[in-house]
Amino acid sequence: MLEFLQQPWPWYTAGIIIGLTVPALLILGNKHFGISANLRHICAACFPAGVKFFQYDWKKELWNFFFVGGIIAGAFIASHWLANPNPVQIAPALATELQGYGLTDFSGMVPAELVSWESLFTLRGFILLVVGGFLVGFGTRYAGGCTSGHAIMGLSNLQWPSLIATCCFMAGGFLMANLILPFILQL
Repeated sequence: MLEFLQQPWPWYTAGIIIGLTVPALLILGNKHFGISANLRHICAACFPAGVKFFQYDWKKELWNFFFVGGIIAGAFIASHWLANPNPVQIAPALATELQGYGLTDFSGMVPAELVSWESLFTLRGFILLVVGGFLVGFGTRYAGGCTSGHAIMGLSNLQWPSLIATCCFMAGGFLMANLILPFILQL
């Protein structure tokens, strides 16, 4: 059984699970799927500091803490006991392109030259990790939710703002991957 769990699964498996999560949340408790709002709930629970934005009944969203806890626990279990022992496989053309940018460590899910404590103190690492993290956080709040909230939950509820947000997320992703990221990787 453990061998079966360690093998790469078909891409559509996650889609089916996520697709079933949305109606389950709606049917079982009229709950909405999304991850980014949990940071607001954590701040409201731990550091309200009299800020109006954090003054609401965060206890109604307590189930979200268990959801995020499950994500963290699942990631820990998967990385420690269910990890595929084989090296990560990427397309040879991608490996050649990444080597042109000086990225050669393909032993993990992301190259260590991009995401590590050492890379954080380089210009390229600072832009990708700190500036990129800030932009993702700012964009999430500005859009009123993250990609999972808008693209999965919002679109399934036929919400017009979620369609606009999802189109903007996709356009931003295409722009970043094809125009901006190659420039940053050359730094």
